Amino acid sequence: MKNLSKLREDFPILSRRRRDGKPLIYFDNAATSLKPRQVIDAVRSYYESCSANVHRGVYALSQEATDLYEEARAEVARFIGCKPSELVFVKNTTEGINLVAYGIKWKPGDGIVSSVTEHHSNMIPWQIISRKFGLKLSYAKITPFGRIDLESLEEEITKNTRLVAVCHVSNVLGTVNDVKRIARIAHDHGALLLVDAAQSVPHMPINVKDLECDFLAFSGHKLLGPTGIGCLYIREGVEGELDPPFGGGEMIAHVELDSYRLNEMPWRFEPGTPNIAGAIGLAEAVKYLKAVGLGVIREHERRLTARTLTILEKLDQVEVYGPRNPDERCGIVSFNLKGVSGDLVAALLDEYGNIAVRSGFHCAQPLHTILGIQSSIRASFYLYNTMEELDVFEETLSRICWELGEQG
Repeated sequence: MKNLSKLREDFPILSRRRRDGKPLIYFDNAATSLKPRQVIDAVRSYYESCSANVHRGVYALSQEATDLYEEARAEVARFIGCKPSELVFVKNTTEGINLVAYGIKWKPGDGIVSSVTEHHSNMIPWQIISRKFGLKLSYAKITPFGRIDLESLEEEITKNTRLVAVCHVSNVLGTVNDVKRIARIAHDHGALLLVDAAQSVPHMPINVKDLECDFLAFSGHKLLGPTGIGCLYIREGVEGELDPPFGGGEMIAHVELDSYRLNEMPWRFEPGTPNIAGAIGLAEAVKYLKAVGLGVIREHERRLTARTLTILEKLDQVEVYGPRNPDERCGIVSFNLKGVSGDLVAALLDEYGNIAVRSGFHCAQPLHTILGIQSSIRASFYLYNTMEELDVFEETLSRICWELGEQG
């Protein structure tokens, strides 16, 4: 297990200093994570010493690249508890969800049930294909603290529901949904379950077999890996529900002028040259996280979240969204200063403290509408964040509250 107090040295970007000497405090991990030197070196090593295409050549360099690529798949598959044949490399969570959306052999009248707490990536695809294929789309409500309301979910599911698509963790509220229970509700009604795990796989131990889901998508760039690489888990036996939505090389076993035969899993869903360097970098990120320990990361973020909630609750001007119990969240806390633009607060946190947070509706505009707010400020944490950084956050936010209160 890596020492959390020492691992910050692995992240080159954390050595950045502004002209005034202030270090970077990066609290925007729900958008993307920083990258350790080990991942950067793994990507560079592929391009410098093994930059050949995969699955295409009998010469040694191509075989070496293929071995690295497929070893990366096996490493990531172990990380989430599945077989390599069940893990498809994609660009990101969004592409993984769209692959399922456009791959399922829909029939007019089929139903999709999602929830109002979803990221746009797990909402817009269902809206598009519902119009395209004549499907019925409905949404489960949320509880007062932002979890998917399971009674509402079950009410929305009918005998025609083909797919339930929900997030494991809300990217706004940080709430952790009981996807195992959701899986059983879906399966009891004969529906499949897709899980958007973009905000859970980087932060907690995940085993897809334990979750009992049929599909699970996540992005590499949120778990210390490169951008442009992600994964879609397709449970063995479910691949027959999907037609590959994209055609090209590598995804076929045999081609004639008027017919083709699909390749085996997972390659039937990976047409064209893949992001080889990205897969290798993602595998290195997974090794890094395993060395630290996902349980350790989860507990570290819980402490950071608890401290943040305490800081915010002391400020009268602040309104916090989501559960107050840090055990019910991942390391995401969204808030507002009453009557103040979130963009202004985020800009002042950056100006005064070199603190990076995100403001806006975080690709979850319907959720903000339900919460009755235009936008929110989101602080999100990862394994390299510290209590000392939260001291600076508290001091800086208190200054902002005082200054804006004086102006008001």
